[in-house]
Amino acid sequence: MTTTISTEQKAHVIANDAEAIAIARELAADFAKEDSQRDRQRRLPYEEVKKFSASGLWGITVPKEYGGAFVSHATLAEVIKIISEADSSLGQIPQNHLYMVEAIRLDGTDEQKHFFFDLVLQGKRFGNAFSEIGTKSVTDIRTRLEKSRDEYVLNGRKYYSAGALLAHWIPVIAANDEGKTVIAFIERDAQGITLLDDWTSFGQRTTASGTTILENVKVKPEHVIPHYLAFERATPMGAVAQIIQAAVDVGIAKAAVRDTIDFVRNHTRPWVDSNLEHGYDDPLTIHNLGQVQIQVHAAEALLKRAGEFIDVANASGLEEAKVVEASIAVAEAKALATEASLLATNKLFELAGTKSTLEQFNYDRHWRNARAHTLHDPVRWKYYAVGNYFLNNVNPPRHPWL
Repeated sequence: MTTTISTEQKAHVIANDAEAIAIARELAADFAKEDSQRDRQRRLPYEEVKKFSASGLWGITVPKEYGGAFVSHATLAEVIKIISEADSSLGQIPQNHLYMVEAIRLDGTDEQKHFFFDLVLQGKRFGNAFSEIGTKSVTDIRTRLEKSRDEYVLNGRKYYSAGALLAHWIPVIAANDEGKTVIAFIERDAQGITLLDDWTSFGQRTTASGTTILENVKVKPEHVIPHYLAFERATPMGAVAQIIQAAVDVGIAKAAVRDTIDFVRNHTRPWVDSNLEHGYDDPLTIHNLGQVQIQVHAAEALLKRAGEFIDVANASGLEEAKVVEASIAVAEAKALATEASLLATNKLFELAGTKSTLEQFNYDRHWRNARAHTLHDPVRWKYYAVGNYFLNNVNPPRHPWL
């Protein structure tokens, strides 16, 4: 199944960090209105994504010398967190687009940067065709980009292609003739590409994370990025990918806390043994809500801190020690974001009570979204990376998950 992406208005170009955050808050207020309905009906957010990219927020990491704002990574995380609190699927959809902007910044030629960054600032969206299933590990890539005269030919099958159905261009992770990982950019209506809307997860239901099939798709040489270079030296490539994922999780946690407070204040009855008039006066409920709120505030603080570490790494000229510190800081933020989102989405029901499980409220979407999204990579390996770094001075591995 393919869906035509109609011609859209040229995107606004955001000037600075403050404007990015202000626009994110304005959009979030709008996106939150039908978040539950979109989840319940599994209605893909075509119009919302158009507004999102037209706002300029998908271009905020384009470098200043190419016309973008190149906002701080603390601001980037804040923007994704704000959108994700309103609708975590909408918060996740630009993740791979933003990953691609960073990949181009790090390893694109000057001509590629001018070409692709101009597309981004116009409002064009990059999708995602990265992951495969049935392989030994996530880094085992079967999709092949093979040389054919003066161009390339792409063949493979991808899963979890978040945002591809809503994109203008689809970057594909593939192995070249030398077995090295590259990114091939193809337009979504290119001959030989098939996009399937077959995402059936119980969480993040409206991310359009379906299957991408590539059959003899022609690729121009100037549309290929040597992505392996990003991991042959110290770069924040993995940290940028992961801080966005962490921001989505923190946004989910904040949405759960918001709805917990609203429900307990307006619906929850006091337990019979408390002899109180209102559920919100229950000291055990107050204690538990405080525990959740502290966890979420801590996750927000580590998220902001992680963004600052990435900015320091960039300012250092990608000094290896600073890049490693950024990766570890992001790992810490991702670990706590995972724990906070799962805690908050579980506690919602425990503190709100049985009535909160009714379908009319659809609060289970928060837990479903947190549980599905936090499975992108195992948080236990974040703890391992952090512990090994501080205890044994072992640097984390270089890949998109650290």
